[in-house]
Amino acid sequence: MIKRTVLDASRELLRELGLTTVFGNPGTTEVPFLTDWPDDFHYILGLQESTVVAMADAYSQATRQAAIVNLHSAGGVGHGLGSLYTAYRNRTPLIVLAGQQSRSLLPHDPFLGAMDAPEFPKPYVKWSIEPATAEDVPAALSRAYHVATQAPSGPVFVSVPADDWTATTERPVISRPRIRGFAPDPEAVAELAAALEAAERPAIVVGGAVDQDGAVTETVALAERLNAGVWVAPMSFRCSFPENHPLFQGFLDPERGTISDKLAAHDLVVVLGAPAFTYHVDRGRGEAPLPPLFIVSDDEHLLARAYEGTGIRATPKLGVRALLDVVGQNSRPAPAPLQRPAKPSGDKLTGEFVFSTLTDLLPDNAIVVEEAPSHRGVMHDHLPITQTDTGFLTIASGTLGYGVPGTVGAALGAPDRKVIGVIGDGSSMYGIQALWTAARQDLPVTILIMDNSEYAAVRIFGDSIGSEKLPSTELGGIDFAALAASMGCQGVTITEPAGLVPGLTAALDDKRPTLVHIRVTSSEESPY
Repeated sequence: MIKRTVLDASRELLRELGLTTVFGNPGTTEVPFLTDWPDDFHYILGLQESTVVAMADAYSQATRQAAIVNLHSAGGVGHGLGSLYTAYRNRTPLIVLAGQQSRSLLPHDPFLGAMDAPEFPKPYVKWSIEPATAEDVPAALSRAYHVATQAPSGPVFVSVPADDWTATTERPVISRPRIRGFAPDPEAVAELAAALEAAERPAIVVGGAVDQDGAVTETVALAERLNAGVWVAPMSFRCSFPENHPLFQGFLDPERGTISDKLAAHDLVVVLGAPAFTYHVDRGRGEAPLPPLFIVSDDEHLLARAYEGTGIRATPKLGVRALLDVVGQNSRPAPAPLQRPAKPSGDKLTGEFVFSTLTDLLPDNAIVVEEAPSHRGVMHDHLPITQTDTGFLTIASGTLGYGVPGTVGAALGAPDRKVIGVIGDGSSMYGIQALWTAARQDLPVTILIMDNSEYAAVRIFGDSIGSEKLPSTELGGIDFAALAASMGCQGVTITEPAGLVPGLTAALDDKRPTLVHIRVTSSEESPY
């Protein structure tokens, strides 16, 4: 056998797996991994660990491939945990490769040492390890990749002591075959098909896993064959059905009573690639009734915790294809199409006006990255996402800090597509460092900062439950255009409705990374 270093063996494996783009913010414990950096590897530098995790998350989503992010021992992993939680909720196949102090120092609780390193990111990783010996590192990386990419996909964690990389090994590099999707039990499919045949007013609820599995085309075909209305699951992190389709019915809110009201017209609901359901608020209506449910998911934990319904385990594409094989064209009348609000007049620079204007200007095949919680409702009304091949990315976790770095990561992953970020002013400050990376990588991204000078989602929610004297929701005073310029991006400020079309048109046409600071009128509409 050929004797080589663990570093050389690991790089051989990473090449084979297509993991030659590494996101990171380096520290001393990562120096042995980074030394003699290969010319065929690409290192994406971010200025804070949470931002590089979010970049890697969106990059993975845009490429539909696993991604690797290199973090600094305990402190760096700690900084990245908020975005790692988002990656877990987003089902992102992320390999977190963390540095660790040298093995010879670990018994002495050294400076920068990570105690119980594999335990730190739990439970928000699918698998976590610090290899027992240096020679185990390549095998651990191989296993990490395959655990991350198996359905349901998600992040994994590998902690590597600094001196492991220079150790020698004669072990072969084994990458293992990738496990693909899995189909449902035929008897379960037959049961669902019979229920659909008997139903008079069926509906489909789609979640982010449908687009993540590339199953949107099949889902559209199923909805059309059934003449079934299609709803989007609460807090969905991708667009899994074209929002201009006549069968599209709208969005479910993360509250049991509202979901009950919206689904009351249906006598059967098939949930595809989503929990049934994700809740965020409790308005005191208790267990409001739901129609009979069938839940098709690749996640056994999601199916196990469902309070009601019949679970069918399958990856979304193979699950929907199995249904298409057994259900015929149904002649039941289709539900009435969704009626959208009229386009606002533009006398005020509201979120509604911004989104309706962006709809008119949005390039074909664009990717929209969103993190503007207080504007989510009006965005749904006025910015229909019609590009369903990774046309929309957001957070399933509710943890802020994804939007700006997510825009950067998506642009790195899809260089042939225009990427537009729509970010709240408060949200943006959790990951604003990513502007520096956008400039360094010369990415033609357009980032819209929706500045209503407050944490509006918090204030509106407080108002809705009768809170008084809620502290620390007021913001303002940030010059985002100047901040962008200081990091090497173009900065534009729009304060009047008349400046929106020319300002957005110029920004979207600009090949440089551009931030558009829009001072919007505060909204009183709850995002939920």
